[in-house]
Amino acid sequence: MKKFHKLAVASAFSLTLLAGCNNTNEDTSSAASPAIKPVSQPVTLGTTGLTAEQIKSIAKEAYVYGYPLVDNYRVQYAYYIDKDSADYKAPWNEIKNINNVFTPADTTVQTPNSDTPYSWLGLDLRAEPVVLSVPKIEENRYYDIQMWDAYTYIIGYAGSRTTGNDASNVMIVGPSWKGETPENIKKVYVSDTDFGVVVFRTQLFDADDIDNVRKIQAQYKSQPLSAFLGTTPPPAAPVIDFIKPLTKPEQKTSLDFFNIMNFVLSYSPVVPSEKALRSRFNKIGIGANLNFDAANLSPEMKLAIEQGRAEAWKEFAGGVEKLVKGEITSGDVFGSREYLKDNYFYRWMGTIGIYGNAKEEAMYPVYRSDSEGNPLNGENKYTVTFAPGELPPVHAFWSLTMYDLPQSLLVANPINRYLINSPMLPNMKKGSDGSLTLYIQHESPGKELESNWLPAPKGPFASYMRLYWPKEAALSGTWTAPKMYKK
Repeated sequence: MKKFHKLAVASAFSLTLLAGCNNTNEDTSSAASPAIKPVSQPVTLGTTGLTAEQIKSIAKEAYVYGYPLVDNYRVQYAYYIDKDSADYKAPWNEIKNINNVFTPADTTVQTPNSDTPYSWLGLDLRAEPVVLSVPKIEENRYYDIQMWDAYTYIIGYAGSRTTGNDASNVMIVGPSWKGETPENIKKVYVSDTDFGVVVFRTQLFDADDIDNVRKIQAQYKSQPLSAFLGTTPPPAAPVIDFIKPLTKPEQKTSLDFFNIMNFVLSYSPVVPSEKALRSRFNKIGIGANLNFDAANLSPEMKLAIEQGRAEAWKEFAGGVEKLVKGEITSGDVFGSREYLKDNYFYRWMGTIGIYGNAKEEAMYPVYRSDSEGNPLNGENKYTVTFAPGELPPVHAFWSLTMYDLPQSLLVANPINRYLINSPMLPNMKKGSDGSLTLYIQHESPGKELESNWLPAPKGPFASYMRLYWPKEAALSGTWTAPKMYKK
């Protein structure tokens, strides 16, 4: 079998650079090429045919484009490849049900929700499609099945909003599949990449409901199309020696980032709208079946590429500021390829809460500053008040979850409460006028108000609201989240 080794996805980087601007034809297949030994002489500006400014510009563009691919690969490696990882879930194409909600002990995925137990599935679509089967679920229980490709575009949804709560089968196919849709398949979803991720969310009403959720999760099923049809399976796809990913901090500092990106691109055929873009990346050794050899760069080349990366992060910081001000919303950064329309910067912004929902499925009003625009910090005390009749408008449910910064992870606290959500409303205290006030602070507001308390860390934090299956008032902006006030 063909086997792919670390740093040998193919190493055409040096030869690509020597060819300069004339080499603009990236291999669009999903198989890797034979390794090519890099030249021994350092690659300099003169050998590329590019100026330092051009290299910096391409590096910035490639980093913005590639960060979601690299970050997604980091998660996939931990979840579906590295059996020694504490976060390992299951082999490819096998569902792993998480029978509890996320806690501060779960640290691989930033800003996880903690009100729907997850089921995870890593997709390998190279050999044949995968069929997902779900049982009939009671009408008042929300669930969704969210499908992602390796670019972190949302392939599509199944679940309460889209396909309903009746028992059904759906099928996910890879970029090269040409078969016919069999009977008893309600919907087909097409991935632009060979590998992907499926996230199942099943609503938990309260702690006593967990056994009901587990029974539903146990009936979620994933199987190859041949098993679903009872036919002879096709030949197995080649074994892959997956390269080790970078840590999240290393993704910001190591130029090996581009080797990880190249590896992911080798299973991500070029879509027509991106041919010119991917050809530009090729000019500095970035693309499927290329090896980005950072050790063979001249100091000037390395500096230009690092400057491009630095400019990308400067732009990202500006995007975070716009997110805090509400100039960019979660609804802008999560969605399908068609929805995002090649806005690679917004796609990168989406990695703040990787695997977040498209706005039709869930909206995420974010609190990163108080009503006066100051960053949130657990040294202070805050309140959020919903006026009578102004609770978040949803078909399913809403929640407000606490995260520490800069990690964007759940916050440990003495009452083990990581969020407040609408199923908790019957036990919460209301004002005499029917309003609801939440207390966001590090210390308890006192026993009488503890039902309305969302514990904060001692330092910087952010709170994310989630509106599952939002109503039109939320989608149109007629309803907006109330501000957070410092007491």
